[in-house]
Amino acid sequence: MQNTGKKTIFTTVSIDKETSGLVDKICKRYSLKKSEVVKLAFRYIDKASINPAEAPESVKSELAKINKRQDDIIRFIRNYEEKELNPMIRATNSIAVRFDGIVKTLETLVLSQLEKNQEKHNVVLQKISDTLTQHADVINEQGKQIGSLRQLQKKDNTKLLKLINLYSDLAACGVMDGKRKVDVNK
Repeated sequence: MQNTGKKTIFTTVSIDKETSGLVDKICKRYSLKKSEVVKLAFRYIDKASINPAEAPESVKSELAKINKRQDDIIRFIRNYEEKELNPMIRATNSIAVRFDGIVKTLETLVLSQLEKNQEKHNVVLQKISDTLTQHADVINEQGKQIGSLRQLQKKDNTKLLKLINLYSDLAACGVMDGKRKVDVNK
């Protein structure tokens, strides 16, 4: 034992050789001093409320007590299960079934609404597509007309270039009088 600053008074206890051998055996097994074994044994007896004068019962009787306690516990659990848990499980199951029904109803409703909205969107998108197709047709038609006008313009420009070229050739030959008077007052 450790001396913690207080003066410890030791007393002696006499035991027979058989008990001394038992104490020595426990000391070796758990690496304890004899005084520690005695101290711990008495603490255990005190905490467990064991009367050392009473003879320990047989293993069979102790096992019978344990089995009786187990049976009592099992009966309590079964009783609790019947009276408390099973009604709670049934109520929970009932709530779950109703919840599933509500969820399925809501799912059907949401899906039908989504389907209706999808149909409305498809109609709107089809109208937009038709309008855009009409506009594209008008633009394509106008593009063709512009192309035709461009071809006419190109032909007219070619004729004009030929006419200018002819006038230039005639002027170079002297057929055309290059000295025209320009009236400034006009």
